Amino acid sequence: MNIASSTGLQSLESIVNHAGGPVKLLRGSNIGPYTFPVIPAEFTNWRDEVRSWKDSVALLELSYHMTELHLRGPDGVKFLSTLATNKLNPFPVLRGKQLVLVGHDGYMIGDAIVFREEEEFLRIVGAPFASDWIQYNAEITEMNVTAVRDDNFSVRSGTRDVFRIQVQGPNALALVREVSNGTLPDIKFFSIGEFQIAGHTVRALRHGMAGEPGFEIYGPWDIQQDVRAALDEVGQKYGMRKIGAMAYSTTAQESGWMPMPLPAIYHSPEMKPYREWLNQYFLESVGSLGGSFLSDNIEDYYVDPVEVGYRSLIDFDHDFIGKEALRARLAHPKRTKVTLEWNNDDVMACMNSSLTDPNNGGMFMKMPNPMYATFQSDAVMRGGKHAGISQWLAFSANANRLISLALVELEHAEPGTELTVLWGEPNSQRLPVGKNQHREIRATVAPAPYFDKVIKTRHQ
Repeated sequence: MNIASSTGLQSLESIVNHAGGPVKLLRGSNIGPYTFPVIPAEFTNWRDEVRSWKDSVALLELSYHMTELHLRGPDGVKFLSTLATNKLNPFPVLRGKQLVLVGHDGYMIGDAIVFREEEEFLRIVGAPFASDWIQYNAEITEMNVTAVRDDNFSVRSGTRDVFRIQVQGPNALALVREVSNGTLPDIKFFSIGEFQIAGHTVRALRHGMAGEPGFEIYGPWDIQQDVRAALDEVGQKYGMRKIGAMAYSTTAQESGWMPMPLPAIYHSPEMKPYREWLNQYFLESVGSLGGSFLSDNIEDYYVDPVEVGYRSLIDFDHDFIGKEALRARLAHPKRTKVTLEWNNDDVMACMNSSLTDPNNGGMFMKMPNPMYATFQSDAVMRGGKHAGISQWLAFSANANRLISLALVELEHAEPGTELTVLWGEPNSQRLPVGKNQHREIRATVAPAPYFDKVIKTRHQ
C-alpha cells in the first residue's frame, strides 16, 4: 500500500523532487533540533541532573519520545532477519537485542531496540527511522507478520500501550531492589525481567549508559503513577534526580551512541518505492540538516555501521538487505567513531562573540545542546584539510566541557590528536540559525564511549 497516495498526502519522493534534491530540501527546513515532548526542560537544574547518572541515580523519561512498532505473527523474527545486520537466532522470549538496519548500498538507515515479549510479539523501540523502514517492509512482505504503530507524543497525544522509564547510575541497583520489595530477579545484560513495584507487575530491560548499569522499566500505561510515586519516595534515600529534556539531550554523547544519523534513503533507485510510501507526516520529510560541513552530494552525509562502532553487530551468516555492500565497507573502512573534546577557551570565546558582536560573531552555542538541526554535520579539519565530520554535540556536566561524537579518518583517530571543528552556518537560509560567521574550535580526540563501560561486569 502506498501511504502517500492512499491518504492524499504528498510523498517524500515528490517533496524531494519539488525542492530540487535532498540536500536542498533538508538544508531548507526550518525545523530545529529534536524537542523532547511532555517532560519539562528541567526538574531541578540540568547540570546536577546530568551528574546524577554518574554520582547517584537518575530517572530518565522515555514514555513520550520513543516510537514503538509492534510486530505480531509467527514469522516476526524471520522477517526482521531479512532487514537486520545482526544475528537474531537464537532470540528467546524476554530478551532484548539491538537492531541495526542498512540500505541496499550498506549505509545506515537507523537502529532500535527490539524486545521479544512473547513468541509472536516483538516490540521495537527507538527513533522513528528504524520503525518506519520496518513498517514499510512488513506491509509489502508475504511473510506472516503484521505491524501496528504506537507513535510518540511529538505527533500525537493520549495514552500508549506502556509507560517507559530508565533508572540509571551507581545507586540504580540498590534503588530498584528496595522499591521492588524483594521481587527483583537476577537480570542479565540485555535480558528482560519481571517483578513488582507498588503492587503492580512491571518488566525491565537490563542495560546502561555512560559506563553505569541501569534498568529500563516499563508496564501498562494506567499503572504508571503508582510506580512513579514509589520511585519518588524510595529514590530520596539514594539521591535520585528526575531528568528533564535539557539534561536528557546530553546522554548520547557520553555513552558513545549516535542516536539520529541521517537515514540513507534519499538517493538510490532501490529506495524510490520507500520514498513514495513515506509522506509529509514522517520526520524524514520535514527534518533539517545543519552544520558547517557542506556538500551537494547527500551520500556525503551518510554513515555506515562499521564506522559508528557496530562491527560486532554484523553477521554475514544470514541474508539481509545491503549484505554484500556492507561486506565491502567492512573490508575497507575509512573513518571511525571518536569523541571530540572541544577547547573550553574557544567555546567561551565563540559564545561571547555571538552575544557581543551580533554582526560578526560566531553562531550562538545554547547550553547544554548547541545543535540547530535534526541532523548535525560539522566539518572537522587538520592542517586546513578535511579530516571528518562532527555530528552529535552537547556540554557534558560530567566531563565539564563540550563534547561531540565524530567520524574521523583513521589516521586522525588516535586519542590526543589535535583537530579543529568548524562551527557555524554563515548565509544559512534556516530561520533558527541567525546571523553568524565561522569560528574554528580546537578539539582533542578522546575515546568513544567517553566513559569506561562497566555495564556487563557489574553483577547483582
